[in-house]
Amino acid sequence: MAENAIALGKAPSEGTWTVDAAHTNVGFVARHLMVTKVRGHFTDVDGEVRIGSTPEDSSVEVRIGTASIDSGQPDRDTHLRSPDFLDVEKYPYLTFKSTKVEVTGDNTLKVHGDLTVLDATRPVVLDVEYEGLTQQAPFGTRAGFSATAEIDREDWGLTWNMALETGGVLVGKKVKIELDVQLVQQEATTEEVA
Repeated sequence: MAENAIALGKAPSEGTWTVDAAHTNVGFVARHLMVTKVRGHFTDVDGEVRIGSTPEDSSVEVRIGTASIDSGQPDRDTHLRSPDFLDVEKYPYLTFKSTKVEVTGDNTLKVHGDLTVLDATRPVVLDVEYEGLTQQAPFGTRAGFSATAEIDREDWGLTWNMALETGGVLVGKKVKIELDVQLVQQEATTEEVA
């Protein structure tokens, strides 16, 4: 069994940590034509994690620019930015704000929070894995996390679709969220990170 970094004090120290957008990926996967997966990500992301004295006392707030969606296909991205989907002119950001953090095992957490898309706010639970900590000059102290969740896009009013002649629909309702996040420590504490 792996060592529990949280229990051994190898977790990020108390204080404010910010998302390093250049080394963070906010990705998604959705079904297309019922048989393949389309992957994409958002390039505009900023956020802050406040690490408490225990993981349960920690919190997360993230804001994602909807216009930064990139699925690797310009025509599809234009459609995703339109009122059929993200309506980026009216709703320029997606937001996530945590409501509860719980330790679930060695280096794993569940982060409960409210995800706002368009004008709808719904609860989401992220399955989070703590990837580790590094202190490297001149990059400062950094921590890595990965996370996944699956949502039904229609819960947020993203209902556009097209029926297929052979049955089924063009775009799947389920969307898998895949996150790889690098955090940068903003406030030093008197305790050394193990």
